[in-house]
Amino acid sequence: MDYAIGELAARFGLAPHVLRHWEDMGLLSPTRQATGRRVYGPADVTRVSEILLGKEAGFSLEQLRELFAAPDRAGRRALLRSQLVQVRERIARLTLSQTMLEHAVRCRHPDYHECPRFQEMADAAVPSPDHEHA
Repeated sequence: MDYAIGELAARFGLAPHVLRHWEDMGLLSPTRQATGRRVYGPADVTRVSEILLGKEAGFSLEQLRELFAAPDRAGRRALLRSQLVQVRERIARLTLSQTMLEHAVRCRHPDYHECPRFQEMADAAVPSPDHEHA
């Protein structure tokens, strides 16, 4: 099935200008009708999904362009591995946040700040002095 720009944008809950921007960046390459109208096919639907998932994984649009343009499988895999490390780190931090929130919600202390277990978790989350933040 083919889509006009507005149809494809609506399918993903995006504004059409987002797809035009991605095209300008070289992330999308819709075919053009004789009238100049963009036509998006199944491969474009997959690419939009890949862009959105990539953004969720923390890729910038520039990084996605580099990923899509990588000339070989090894280059793409290296970019994907690097991002996977970052995603795993974010998941670990979110898991700790979830654990702390769950504990705070069910904590029997009148104020979770008074809870020794909560304080232990908070202290464990403090980065060591030699840990660098981006």
